[in-house]
Amino acid sequence: MAPDLVGCTLVGADAAGVIVEVERYQEDDPASHSFRGPTPRAAVMFGLPGHAYVYRSYGIHWCLNVVCQPAGQGAAVLLRALAPVDGLEAMRARRGPVPDRLLCSGPGRLTQALGIDGGLNGAALDGRPLGVLAREAPVEVLVGPRIGITRAADQPWRFGLAGSPHLSRPFPLERAVA
Repeated sequence: MAPDLVGCTLVGADAAGVIVEVERYQEDDPASHSFRGPTPRAAVMFGLPGHAYVYRSYGIHWCLNVVCQPAGQGAAVLLRALAPVDGLEAMRARRGPVPDRLLCSGPGRLTQALGIDGGLNGAALDGRPLGVLAREAPVEVLVGPRIGITRAADQPWRFGLAGSPHLSRPFPLERAVA
């Protein structure tokens, strides 16, 4: 499901953006929070698909994931970056004076710009305060290794929108998903 989220739109309470970068995490993946089973922190990952798994990273940033497997399987897709399309003033108010391409470029920036925090952990992604809308047209999706992790970092489970200036980092492997 991870590459299928690229090009979809994430809608928050007062802002929205096109998803341009994601990473896949699953239960048998040592980099995944679900690797040790349904701990209190990762329990949402084992719940119903289409819900938000929101957690703190390094005690600083909130991160938003989409639970994507049948209940009990412990998999989610981390949303890494958006191209802002609506509510830019609200995003700027939360993020400060940064270039628009950096408003939602990175998981922590994305959640800060949209006002997402742990209170949305477990929320259904079917409308406000959070929703994911289907792509309006096909997109070219790049694939490469995940970033910002040490375990299973070589897995080609990072997906991004080709040509997007809003990616958190460029893709070292400029190849499209088949």
